[in-house]
Amino acid sequence: MRYLNSLLVLIMMFTFISCEKEKEEAPETSEQLPAGMHSVKVIEAMDASDYTYINVDENGKTYWIAVTQMPVKGGEQLYYSKSMEMKNFRSETLNRTFESVLFVDAISKELNENSEQIHPIPSTAKEEKISIQKLSDGKSIAEIFKGMNILKEKTVKVRGKVMRFNPGIMGTNWIHIQDGTAFQNDFDLLITSDTQVQVGQVITAKGKLITNKDFGSGYTYKVLIENAKVKVE
Repeated sequence: MRYLNSLLVLIMMFTFISCEKEKEEAPETSEQLPAGMHSVKVIEAMDASDYTYINVDENGKTYWIAVTQMPVKGGEQLYYSKSMEMKNFRSETLNRTFESVLFVDAISKELNENSEQIHPIPSTAKEEKISIQKLSDGKSIAEIFKGMNILKEKTVKVRGKVMRFNPGIMGTNWIHIQDGTAFQNDFDLLITSDTQVQVGQVITAKGKLITNKDFGSGYTYKVLIENAKVKVE
C-alpha cells in the first residue's frame, strides 16, 4: 500500500511538472486583431508604376500583396482587411507574372482606426469642387445615377475629369471621374477601358451602363460604364 501511495504521488508530481513546463514553453498569445483584420510582416517590396508589390509573412504563410505606391522596409508590420485576389497577374513594368497577388483596399502601419489608409482599388477620397460642362448628346454624372434603372444596359456618353487612374486591374484600366454634379451623394463614376489616361485630364467616355456590379471580396459598384471608348480632350 505504501508503495502504491508513493507511486501515485510521483505520477501527480510528474503531471504537474509537465503542465508547468508546457505553460513555460507555450508561445505568447498573438496580438488581438479586429474581426477580418490581417497583420503581416514585410519580407521585401518592389515599386512598379502606381503600385508597390510587397512579399509578406502572415503567421508563417508568405504571399504577395499590392498597394498604392508607398514606402515600406523589410521587417515592418502592416495591417489590412479587405482585398481582391488576382491570379496569374502580369506586371509589365516588372516583367513578371505573379501566381497570386492580393490588391489591398486599406492598409496601414498602425493598428489604429485613425491611421493613414492607402486605397489601390479605385476609390475617390472626396468630392472635388469642379464644373465640367456635359456633352450635348450625353449625361451628367448626377443624371446617370438618378436614371440608372432606366439607363441600365444602354449606351451612354459622359464627360468628366479624371480623379483616379488604376491600370491593369482585372485585365482593364479603372478610371474614376467627376464633373461637379451629384445625386444623393453619388458623385464619382467608375469607367473601365483599355485607354490610358492621366489624373487631371478631361475625357469623354462612351459605353454600356452597368448597375450593381459585384467584383467579389466586398467590391460592389452601384453604377459603372464598362469597356468604354475613351477620348482625352
